[in-house]
Amino acid sequence: MKEEKWQQRRDYMLAEIQAEMRATSRYTGRDHLSDRVEAAMRQVPRHLFVPLWSRQGAYDNNPLPIGHGQTISQPYIVALMTDMLDLQPSDTVLEIGTGCGYQAAVLAQLAARVCSIEVVPELAAGAEKTLVSLGYTHVDIRVGSGYDGWPEPIAFDAIIVTAAAPEVPDALLDQLKIGGRMVIPVGRPGMTQDLLRLQKQEDGEVTGRPMLPVAFVPMVRSGQ
Repeated sequence: MKEEKWQQRRDYMLAEIQAEMRATSRYTGRDHLSDRVEAAMRQVPRHLFVPLWSRQGAYDNNPLPIGHGQTISQPYIVALMTDMLDLQPSDTVLEIGTGCGYQAAVLAQLAARVCSIEVVPELAAGAEKTLVSLGYTHVDIRVGSGYDGWPEPIAFDAIIVTAAAPEVPDALLDQLKIGGRMVIPVGRPGMTQDLLRLQKQEDGEVTGRPMLPVAFVPMVRSGQ
């Protein structure tokens, strides 16, 4: 398919995302994407991050399987969670759950550095290959458990978690910079989860609230 056809599908995807942003604004307080997030979503070729058998539906506003029991999130959820981070061009952001690398690519359009952790080695390798091929050289991927946070002592401006934990991991709270934002689904597998937006205050306290009911795959530890 020619690039202009893919772009038409991305445009349609963005129209659906913006409509869903308006429909859910009573929960999230956000009735549209920021211009920077919309531009990032329009720029990243989602069809190159999904398996070949899913490529025709790459720009449908739905999650898709990517193997190993994992999914690429619904585009609306990717866009909403990214928007909630309020990223600045100088930010360093941590992603828990690299998956196929699509969310990392969107973040890389908006931030100076993206650090991403994936528990499935095969997914991490595939994501890294795709990201490098597309020129995303400021994304650093490590294999490990998101419960442990990034293995090096970095204070992050923002943290995004793309799998549900029963509670917010302490390691992630510790690595969030003062003033930093975190977006994370919290809840038990198979049950409705809450998408939280958190922010670390000057005194180190983390405050926030549920933004939306969601359903994510569970966050797992290495070896599970």
